[in-house]
Amino acid sequence: MMQFDLGHIWATMGLLSKLVAFALVLMALASVAVVVERLIALARQASETRRFAREARPVMEAWDTARLVSIADGYGRSALARLVGAAVRRFQRAVEAGEGGVPPVELARREVSRRREAISADLRRGLSVLATVGSVAPFVGLLGTVIGIITAFQTIASGGLGAVSAGIAEALIVTALGLGVAIPAVLCFNYLTTRIAAVELALERSAGELIDEMENEHGRSSGEQSFGSAAAA
Repeated sequence: MMQFDLGHIWATMGLLSKLVAFALVLMALASVAVVVERLIALARQASETRRFAREARPVMEAWDTARLVSIADGYGRSALARLVGAAVRRFQRAVEAGEGGVPPVELARREVSRRREAISADLRRGLSVLATVGSVAPFVGLLGTVIGIITAFQTIASGGLGAVSAGIAEALIVTALGLGVAIPAVLCFNYLTTRIAAVELALERSAGELIDEMENEHGRSSGEQSFGSAAAA
């Protein structure tokens, strides 16, 4: 009587079926590696962002741009710190260079837009692997199913019911393996996408507040300069 355990089924598998199963195992390992790495990266990002926000809030209220950039440089894993540091640094350079064709606030806004795109790409690094595994793994499992059924039909003439059952079991195991790899990959992809979308939304809101503060401070400083010039005249 045939024993339906994984070791016995693996031993009865043909070379093609083993290659298919090995490919699915590699997909599973790649998915696990991406999920673990992204979870750790997002957790570190969130932790550093909270610390940066607490330290930078009073500095931003005082509008000490040099200190704000210095603080942001100390939180390299924080998406908010990288965004704020780049925008304030660009704003500061434009203000120090004097009035030009493009206002400093507009230059900072453009820098924010560019930096948000780069940060978004960094946050989503590796998600394409999960998307690929989630869409391809079921078809790879289906390929193993077809191979197993072909093997079962080939053994009908030479073997008995046990030989046919071995081929059918091989086909079903590879199918289940393909689904077992694809389903968690899709779930993890959706979960990580939702978390990253929340981070991007928070960045957009923070960027808007930063630009508003820049417009307020730049307008105030421009007004003071105009008043000083008028008084001197």
